[in-house]
Amino acid sequence: MRIVYDNQDDILHIAFSGNPVVRDVSYGWNVNIGYSAQGIAEITVLDAKAAGYWPIENLNDLLPSAA
Repeated sequence: MRIVYDNQDDILHIAFSGNPVVRDVSYGWNVNIGYSAQGIAEITVLDAKAAGYWPIENLNDLLPSAA
């Protein structure tokens, strides 16, 4: 898993795998989920800090369960 936050554009990108995205689905105007053939490959959140998604307060708690 790789988490990247772009402070200038307020974009949060979470990649779960390196598998190619075969389908993108928007959930609202600012959340996009990219699906691979195996499941969720990545999540992109626009205006992440403004929407309260960044910083992730409990990141250290979430990482072990994501692995």
